[in-house]
Amino acid sequence: MLTLPAFEWVEPRTLDELLAHLAAHAPESLIVAGGTDAVPNLKHRLHEPRYVVHIERVRELDFIRDEAEGLELGPLVTLTRIASDPRVRRDFPSLAKAAGLVAGPQLRNMGTLGGNLCLDTRCTYYNQTLFWREALGFCLKKSGTVCHVVPSGRRCVAAHSSDTAPVLISLGAEVEIASAGARGARRTVTVDEFFVADGVHNNVLGPGDVVTRVRIPARACGLRAGYQKLRPREAIDFPMLSVAFAARVSGGICQEARLVVSAIAAKPRTIGGVDTVVAGRPLDAAGGRALSVLAYKQCHPLISVPYDQDYRRDMVPVYVRRAVAEAGAAP
Repeated sequence: MLTLPAFEWVEPRTLDELLAHLAAHAPESLIVAGGTDAVPNLKHRLHEPRYVVHIERVRELDFIRDEAEGLELGPLVTLTRIASDPRVRRDFPSLAKAAGLVAGPQLRNMGTLGGNLCLDTRCTYYNQTLFWREALGFCLKKSGTVCHVVPSGRRCVAAHSSDTAPVLISLGAEVEIASAGARGARRTVTVDEFFVADGVHNNVLGPGDVVTRVRIPARACGLRAGYQKLRPREAIDFPMLSVAFAARVSGGICQEARLVVSAIAAKPRTIGGVDTVVAGRPLDAAGGRALSVLAYKQCHPLISVPYDQDYRRDMVPVYVRRAVAEAGAAP
């Protein structure tokens, strides 16, 4: 039986209480909400914090609201609520779909948008028990000095596996971050800028930072969007590959588009040159084929997840075509 390590439980009721705790103990603290990913990682001793900070009772971080600037989502909104919310389903159906494809119903009932956005990267050599990792030898991501995926590499290549993040990038969404170290000062970055290409810690959050809001800009309303996810089974599993696509179409002609491929590296990959391929053209099968060729050239999955990398790369153009077709068929 895998047991939890010893830790002190902290349960703030307000954002100010949370930031005050982090101001004093950020390096020793692990923030959890639903805990659907954090608890297994604690049992595997992938995290060994002095404090586990449970933020579910910070209700000011739980909201879905329409504002002039766009739709604002609190980090404590559950994935189930995002998948079923009428506003999300009407204006951003690809996000509702992505949230509805995370794990199973029980985990979506507990899992949150903030937790999925900040989901730890995954690797076949990292997401194992302490006994297993001791036997093999530790890795760059936890307690070691070697990457078992790229033995000569000096950067961790554990894979990003959030479902909602690539969709939010395709929609041009932003993340607001509060910092305990700067007395609650706020800063905003795009979701694309939120991630960095380092599997050890693949986002810009520092000790004492907390995600306080995700905003999908008003201009994203009306985008034709699609989301496709490859996984071993049709439920539960993390993605082997995921593709998010969004395009602005007027009069049947594509004006601009964004294509994001994820689960192949530590950071979701925004495909370059998309507008050059599709701008001024209809969003049709020919456009999907052109984008699939473009994505295939730029995507090179690694073996950081336990699936054949050649198969996953071969599936990139297939799932790009499906995402574009889904967007093209949207009303």
